[in-house]
Amino acid sequence: GLSLVTGTTAMTAVIVLGTPLAYLLARRSFRGRAVVDTLVDLPMILPPAVAGITLLFVFGRRGLLGPALDVLGWQIVFTPIAVVLAQMFVAAPFYVKSAAAGFAELDRELEQAAMLDGANAWNVFRYVTAPLAWPALVGGAVMTWARAIGEFGATIIFAGNLPGRTQTMPLAIYLGLERDLDVAVALSLILVVASFAVLLCVKWLLRQQR
Repeated sequence: GLSLVTGTTAMTAVIVLGTPLAYLLARRSFRGRAVVDTLVDLPMILPPAVAGITLLFVFGRRGLLGPALDVLGWQIVFTPIAVVLAQMFVAAPFYVKSAAAGFAELDRELEQAAMLDGANAWNVFRYVTAPLAWPALVGGAVMTWARAIGEFGATIIFAGNLPGRTQTMPLAIYLGLERDLDVAVALSLILVVASFAVLLCVKWLLRQQR
């Protein structure tokens, strides 16, 4: 349950925050664009342990935002919020890169035609851009969800392995290897079946869209 909640929350947050960024990278040229694009790619090549330490240095009590969070009375490290942040950090590039590629491949003449017919920028994106880029957006979202559900290294360092609080399925599998192999195997099978079912569903939706 914790894995499903945190993974879905991370995916939703990545979609909300990542869609404007993907559109910006696909459609706009601006100073520092290469730096932003590199920062988006960075979590994909960082070792998960380094990602966890990076999050600690930002959100930890002695991190960059630690004093401000203490003033507000917010505790992030070793909480479910930390799980979500770790999942977002490592999984966001899968959605942003896929969405950016989808936006870049669209025929802009269709968007221009909608504007000539009187549609504003939001309606063009809602009724033209997003539906045409739908396969790339859905594919990126699914990859993000799968990566978030399977996140291990950054989570165990930044959120810990607290049963019922921050222990996701990959962490429970790791603990099961030491204590009860049957539990580890059962949880692994659940993850395999769930991932396979989601991928089948998405492929069916994409066929229906085509």
